[in-house]
Amino acid sequence: MNNLKVYPYTSLARVSNVQLMICLLAVWILGSCAHTEKYSYDFQNPELSPESRSIDLVSHMTLQEKVGQMRYDAPAIPRLGLHRYNWWNECLHGVGRAGESTVFPQAIGMGATWNVDLIHKMGVAVSDEARAKHHRFVKENKRGIYQGLTFWTPNINIFRDPRWGRGQETYGEDPFLTGELGVAYIKGLQGDDDHYLKLVATAKHFAVHSGPEKSRHEDNYISTPRDLNETYLPAFEKAVKDAKVHSVMCAYNRTNDLACCGSNVLLDSILRKEWGFDGYVVSDCWAINDFYFPDRHGVSKTGPEASVLAVKSGTDLNCGNTYDPNLSEAVLSRLIDESEVDQALTRLMAARFKLGMFDDPELVPWSKIPYEVVRSKEHQELAKQVARESIVLLKNDNNLLPLSSALKSVAVIGPNANAVEPLLGNYHGTSVEYNTPFKAISDRLPNATVKYAKGCNITKEWPLLAPVPSQNLRSGTDEGLKGMYFNNDKWSGAPVMERIDDQIDFIWVNRPFEMKSDTFTVRWTGQILPDGSGKYRIGLRACNAGKLYLNDELVLDFEDDHHPRMKYHDTTLEAGKAVSVRIDYYNFHADPQVQLLWSELEQDLLTPALELVQNADVTVLCLGLSPDIEGEEMPVVMEGFDKGDRSDIVLPSSQKMLLKEVLKTGKPVVLVLLNGSALAVNYAADKAQAIVEAWYPGEFGGVALAEILFGDVNPSGKLPVTFYKSVDDLPDFKSYDMKDRTYKYFTGEPLFPFGHGLSYSSFKYADMTYDDNERPAITLTIENSSETAGLETVQVYLSTPDMAGSAKRTLVAFQKEYFEPGQSREVTIRIPEENLKIIDDKGRRVAPDGRIFLSVGGKQPGFSGIADSPNTQTLMKQIIVN
Repeated sequence: MNNLKVYPYTSLARVSNVQLMICLLAVWILGSCAHTEKYSYDFQNPELSPESRSIDLVSHMTLQEKVGQMRYDAPAIPRLGLHRYNWWNECLHGVGRAGESTVFPQAIGMGATWNVDLIHKMGVAVSDEARAKHHRFVKENKRGIYQGLTFWTPNINIFRDPRWGRGQETYGEDPFLTGELGVAYIKGLQGDDDHYLKLVATAKHFAVHSGPEKSRHEDNYISTPRDLNETYLPAFEKAVKDAKVHSVMCAYNRTNDLACCGSNVLLDSILRKEWGFDGYVVSDCWAINDFYFPDRHGVSKTGPEASVLAVKSGTDLNCGNTYDPNLSEAVLSRLIDESEVDQALTRLMAARFKLGMFDDPELVPWSKIPYEVVRSKEHQELAKQVARESIVLLKNDNNLLPLSSALKSVAVIGPNANAVEPLLGNYHGTSVEYNTPFKAISDRLPNATVKYAKGCNITKEWPLLAPVPSQNLRSGTDEGLKGMYFNNDKWSGAPVMERIDDQIDFIWVNRPFEMKSDTFTVRWTGQILPDGSGKYRIGLRACNAGKLYLNDELVLDFEDDHHPRMKYHDTTLEAGKAVSVRIDYYNFHADPQVQLLWSELEQDLLTPALELVQNADVTVLCLGLSPDIEGEEMPVVMEGFDKGDRSDIVLPSSQKMLLKEVLKTGKPVVLVLLNGSALAVNYAADKAQAIVEAWYPGEFGGVALAEILFGDVNPSGKLPVTFYKSVDDLPDFKSYDMKDRTYKYFTGEPLFPFGHGLSYSSFKYADMTYDDNERPAITLTIENSSETAGLETVQVYLSTPDMAGSAKRTLVAFQKEYFEPGQSREVTIRIPEENLKIIDDKGRRVAPDGRIFLSVGGKQPGFSGIADSPNTQTLMKQIIVN
């Protein structure tokens, strides 16, 4: 130690340049060696930025590898340590298509809550389940579709026309309400960590997209600058600027002559340059094929040209099969430079780095979420609360509701009274518990007689099918069918299990036997023995694939990657005469389920239903629609329905007949609607004492409904859409001009207006003041003048009657407040400053000229009769905007 020379800082200059260079070189070599030992590539270093890591990763890929990673089903690159990854995942109202999850109300019901905080909590819960499920999948080496972290949610299109079948996926017809709820859900999904995203959310479908479904692959929608910037773009702008959404999905259609996934106006000028979006863009599925397929958009001639147009315009990820191999060919043909491919892929890889996919799980806080959160008690209770707040009381003459718990008998009638599908909507998850209205009311009244009858089918052409009962199935002398279970995809070798299944009605949250993969097959054999003779519809519902043989004839054969699909076969059966049956079921994803269903087609459903009504104290009549016949691009064409959309907005004739016959009895009737879009229930609005809108309310929808019917919960939902009286009130479906659309521009009389919803409480408004010194705000006093605690949604609307072309009124703020019985207190509602401006003909946000009015209340002003709510009030004030 005594021989060690210590050079003071001031003497460093005395060290020779050679000595200094040697020291620095040694330090660099040692550091480089340490770095090399720890990381083979720079992109593996979690201390670098996601963008730097992404650039490095892409630099090590071949052209073909790059193009492969721009597919939604990206293959593995073992030499770089990349596992295969499927970008396609869904969580519209709970984790979808991935097995067990909490099933929340459909998005339109989320919109009816008008509760930003509640929807944020829901987003947190859904992303908890998504993370937990993903890490379980990875641990089991499952990396397929619906098992990832990039979710194609939410749908923030504007529900401008009630005929659109996918309107159920949206938050309604108002851009501001949609934007606020969309931001809340996105923030809940993406998390609040400074370094790692919890999930990637995707705002879709960008832009000007809301039907018709059957022509979405070839339609060109023209939107004026005013409509574009007032109606179709604001929710997306909020998602980008306020929620920092990390992904946007471009739509199928053309907008103003440009294919949305090939529109430099939408994807570059507006999305990236004007709004500052720094995430990635994914095409809607197979949308880029529409660029060049016959009788579609015709904007490209070939696959390579279509790929070039999409990438150059800003579409980074292809859900479909156009990019690979066409994009490689385009680069080699010099239609596009490889650097442009690199730019798109760098955005994609940056997202995966931000999700922590390449890092030690210990570094990623979201990886520690336990699997026990999936359908936890807390999440189930949250699903109930969202359902409670989504239900809208439309009419309540003579305070028929709430019903007495002392009722002796209740008839629960209708095609939606005891069916699972109307709880779910589309893009749903899988539960182990479904609470239909009949089940929940029966549970709520254990000492009463509660009976159910179907009454009618959803439509004449769409009977409600039920599982074939065990007494109508035979395998030798046993009731049921013989099942042979195989742990392969060929029904081959010795089965791992054989048994008699009394019914074919399975949702396997837990697999039927221990297995290492999701792939298994089952073959059921036996006979069907009908009790009565007549025409029957026999259906097979399965996820993922099924074949049905009757008397050795193959009558059904289908496969679906995405969700349970139902196919049916109509046949004539004779009482007691056996028909041999064989079912070949094949599962290859994470959501195995299969059902053998049937219905006799010429049954008298009405008479037994009316008998129950006559003998009951009260009837709960459950009508509406079904996600089996309204939704995304369906083959269904029948009375009132057209390939996913609706051609009329009234109830189907079968239900209208049941409704009229039930109301004719003169007994007390509560009409409950379960549906994804507005219904023109004019007859019921005139004749029924009470009407409740329940939407597609999720797995606990029946529980929430029963709580509201019997007064355990005070209804607080408000309509997020206008209920019109007739399809004749609507403009042409394909016209995207907002004239005479939605509450903002509709000049007719609605059946029930946007924002409408009754309560068991009564609210009084007084002392309204407006202040814009710091931030525009309204302050007023609200009193709950009733003896019932309740939630009140305070709505603020702007009107500018002197401005030509402006809306009748526009929602500019809202706030949901809780009041105890008799409570009176001051409430302040902030108004975003930009909401006090309007969009002019050139699409600019400008200060309005002339008079400016603000109305505040629990409803829109100016309605009467059943379109008005007697439980709340409105106040109006003329203001000056500085």
